[in-house]
Amino acid sequence: MIWLEFIILLAAILIGARMKGIGLGVMGMVGLAIYIFLFRMRPAEPPIDVMLIILSVVTTAAALQAAGGMDYLVRLAEKILRSKPSLIVLFGPLVTYLFAVFAGTAHITYSLLPIISEVSLKKRIRPERALSISVISSHLAITASPISAATAALLTIVGDQGVTLLDILKVCIPSTIAGTLAGVLVCWKKGKDLDKDPLFLEKMKDPEFAAHIMADAKTSNEPLKPGAKTSVLFFALAVLLIVLVGAVPSILPSFGEGVSNLAVDAAGRIKMAAVIELVMLAATAAIILFCKTDTTAVAKVSLFTAGGQAVVSIFGVVWMSATFMQTNTAIIESSLSNMVRSAPWTFAIALFLLSILLFSQAATTKALMPLGMTLGILPPHMVAMFPAANGDFVLPGYPTLLAAINFDRTGSTHIGKFLVNHSFMIPGLVGVGVSVAVGFLLAGILF
Repeated sequence: MIWLEFIILLAAILIGARMKGIGLGVMGMVGLAIYIFLFRMRPAEPPIDVMLIILSVVTTAAALQAAGGMDYLVRLAEKILRSKPSLIVLFGPLVTYLFAVFAGTAHITYSLLPIISEVSLKKRIRPERALSISVISSHLAITASPISAATAALLTIVGDQGVTLLDILKVCIPSTIAGTLAGVLVCWKKGKDLDKDPLFLEKMKDPEFAAHIMADAKTSNEPLKPGAKTSVLFFALAVLLIVLVGAVPSILPSFGEGVSNLAVDAAGRIKMAAVIELVMLAATAAIILFCKTDTTAVAKVSLFTAGGQAVVSIFGVVWMSATFMQTNTAIIESSLSNMVRSAPWTFAIALFLLSILLFSQAATTKALMPLGMTLGILPPHMVAMFPAANGDFVLPGYPTLLAAINFDRTGSTHIGKFLVNHSFMIPGLVGVGVSVAVGFLLAGILF
């Protein structure tokens, strides 16, 4: 029976992935309906906490975008990227990494990818080199961001074992930076140089294409909105406050033991997920009030739309996956227990494989990490393998991958003939592998 249930799970995920957008969410609900009404499976707890975190963080990021703060950050990034064009393969991924860590979402990189592509072209550096690892670095950053839904989901799982937000960050930030730098190394000379690339040379025969390539790029001179810089300040203060609370949880009020709910645990302590939601939406209010941002504009920007799709997707696919895991925990545990207990790192492979299908670090963490705790994996090892949830690059359907391909007018960033032999595969595998390896090393030293 478990194999039939698993086939339904796989079918719902694959069909949903092909539908794109909210497809994963709605197909997840179809799979869940089959589980409940046909197989009589008891539904698991829906991932309300992760959904609320995504909604809160994305709303604040959208307010930042509507207030002009995103334009300000992009101009700062552009200055950095154009200052050393010959080092774009290094600076591109580092800047996108910082942006994604700061914002808690990889979708923020859409405004940076065309700049990275353009700078590469002007210096006649193959754009694939910088674009491929920049996309991977933005994904790795999600598992190092203090405000990402994935990090909050992990914290809710390992927090009861004495692991704080600071413990996660002090392992995952350096490990994912190491993974990014390893990806930079493998991309430094990736592919043919443009002057030897037959595809690019053929395109250069088109006078219009050649003229556009040779034209000098101009930085936007449009004035920033009056509250742009202030909105960045409010967003930064919110992130710092969340990190502070995560590092020193004793500063939060305690209400004594009682009935737990979404905001307070059984010991009477405010949950970290609730703190993130509270702080981020309060920062949204500050941006709207003090930066004179129109609330309707916040709901119309691209980040808010992307966040809404993410909420629906995670709602359906995680609820379905959690129901499957809950029903079959005993069988799965007996099958994996010996292997995982003798070599805990092998659980990272399961995380990676599931993330390929779910296209979400948060969904993967919420769906599979509790099983790791059930199998007896130590919390430090759970933190170390957290970056393994970044397998969403393997199937080239994720929006950031497609955006990078579209922004590269040379065609060097591409999807291969066999689908998986694309530009992001090698830097992605190297980046994730090195991040997990360094994570285990740091976990052994710091815990």
